Amino acid sequence: MQLLFIHSDYIEYEAKSKTRVAEQIEEAARRKERIEEALVVFIAVEREDEKNVRYIIEKAAEETISIFKQVDAERIVLYPYAHLSSELASPETSTEILRGLEADLLSRDVEVTRAPFGWYKSFTLRCKGHPLSELSRKITVLEGAEAKETVVEKQSKALEAEEKAVSHFFFTNEHGNLVGTDDFEFAVRDDNLRKFFVYESEKRREVDKIPPHVELMKRLEIADYEPSSDPGNMRFYPKGKLIKSLLEDYVRNSVADYGAVEVETPIMYSTRHPSLKDYLERFPARQYSMLGKGGKPDLFLRFAACFGQFLMSKDMSISYKNLPLKIFELASSFRKEKRGELVGLRRLRKFTMPDMHTLCRDMNEALVEFEKQYEFCMRVLADIGFSPENYEVALRFTKGFYDDGANKELIERLVGIAGKPVLIEMWDQRFFYFVLKFEFNFVDVLGKASALSTVQIDVENAERYGITYTDADGARKSPIILHCSPSGAIERCIYALLEKAYLDMEAGAMPMLPLWLSPTQLRIIPVAERHLEYIEGILPALNGIRVDVDDRDETVSKKIRDAGREWIPYVAVVGDKEVEKETLSVTIRAELSKKKPKTEELTVSELKERIEAGVKDKPFRQLPLSYKLSERAKFVG
Repeated sequence: MQLLFIHSDYIEYEAKSKTRVAEQIEEAARRKERIEEALVVFIAVEREDEKNVRYIIEKAAEETISIFKQVDAERIVLYPYAHLSSELASPETSTEILRGLEADLLSRDVEVTRAPFGWYKSFTLRCKGHPLSELSRKITVLEGAEAKETVVEKQSKALEAEEKAVSHFFFTNEHGNLVGTDDFEFAVRDDNLRKFFVYESEKRREVDKIPPHVELMKRLEIADYEPSSDPGNMRFYPKGKLIKSLLEDYVRNSVADYGAVEVETPIMYSTRHPSLKDYLERFPARQYSMLGKGGKPDLFLRFAACFGQFLMSKDMSISYKNLPLKIFELASSFRKEKRGELVGLRRLRKFTMPDMHTLCRDMNEALVEFEKQYEFCMRVLADIGFSPENYEVALRFTKGFYDDGANKELIERLVGIAGKPVLIEMWDQRFFYFVLKFEFNFVDVLGKASALSTVQIDVENAERYGITYTDADGARKSPIILHCSPSGAIERCIYALLEKAYLDMEAGAMPMLPLWLSPTQLRIIPVAERHLEYIEGILPALNGIRVDVDDRDETVSKKIRDAGREWIPYVAVVGDKEVEKETLSVTIRAELSKKKPKTEELTVSELKERIEAGVKDKPFRQLPLSYKLSERAKFVG
């Protein structure tokens, strides 16, 4: 691939007429555009690039982002320009690579315009003329890159089966009976259920717009993209690390209370292990693989804690008296998700997955435990900040499973517990290792659905890994295994909380995080410097609450506005009156409306009692930054 980079004041182009290989232009606006303050990338896709399309897209994206940041451009324009090479790729490959490059750059939160391929175009461009304003690059498929690409991007048989699987969608009515999608009547409250069904039935996972939580995660200094890593690997700032750690603490405590024992297993495994090799083909996820000699895969990074816990269980001595046995790990996991699906915190390549596996004696015990874990997951999500109104329920099972009368009754009970219609997906035959699963799915502003909690009934892996228990008669038997993630990925919980807050704001409510997850729970603002002594004196009485003090040389009104932009739950102002009366003038964000500011006069003990009641028995960690705002550095400019 040949690339010519021009840092421009502006570029104007107009698509005049088609060539025989022109791509269709749906929007009339794309025929003629003017883009200012852009890095213009003239691109010629070459025949050699066809050997490894994915590699070329990744390297072109890396070069483009690197130069984009060096010249400090505001946006990127991708401009097909065949005149840079005499060895051009086919029109089909060229279009595929250009579209792939566009999707990759969009996933990095960059504004991108792509000029149409295969059109005769006129253009006017003004180059800025600084030393880096004109640069060229050539990208070639390196020796061995093709083999690497084939291994890393190779799909498991389960993924291939998922793409080809024949399934049928239904909804449930208030009695738990299945209703065809054409016959179901959506109520007003079912708008997200409708969006969820469209998302599932169309299977369009790529993101073509930047969701609101991306801007929020940056502005609130929670997380950001890490440009020097593989896409989908994020950096977390102190506030984000605190939120993430509190969620991890909460899930770990909840699972322990539920009766699980916590273990730790490796994140890297050999592809040569016979059980693992077989399991890789049965799990619908893309693996991160590492190559050994000769370009063959030796190791892979785990995409869940399953195999570590299964290998551990195989070596255990288990009696029927120990069952159901629950094993848990908070697992750093890795999946080679597609570039176009990576955006913000919604879908990542590196994420933290609470992973619990339950060994059950037989299917009857597994079904009882499945129902318990269904309700357990609802409680976990409720404590994090999600009511059933905030997520949609999906139940997925095989036709053979559903045809068993007792299993139909279970489905009806699960629908009754949800208290609303749910989406049903029924497979004609089993493609995976499970016969039944549920998911609680958050539907965001863009109509994309993301699974939070999930439980699956696994009927294959005990036998595959040689996991057995001794029954009452002394015989060795294979258990049924439940896979449970009570919250889903920790990062995805943060994404859903931010998207939910944005939806609340759109509905006229004040956006905020749950009190126990707010990095600062109470901010104290002195009216003047002389009030700082009083504030310092009351801070010890507020121990156990994350309190900071805005001691910056700013006006009180600006300090209050800044506290609002940070979604601080409690903001206390201290002036002469408060010092004299030994009180605080407190604004409580949860009780605010945009039209009616509400302030209460509270003593320190009253305020502490109010905040402690709001967090109840949730985990607590100290303030992640200096308590004085004047001493803090900004992590996001």
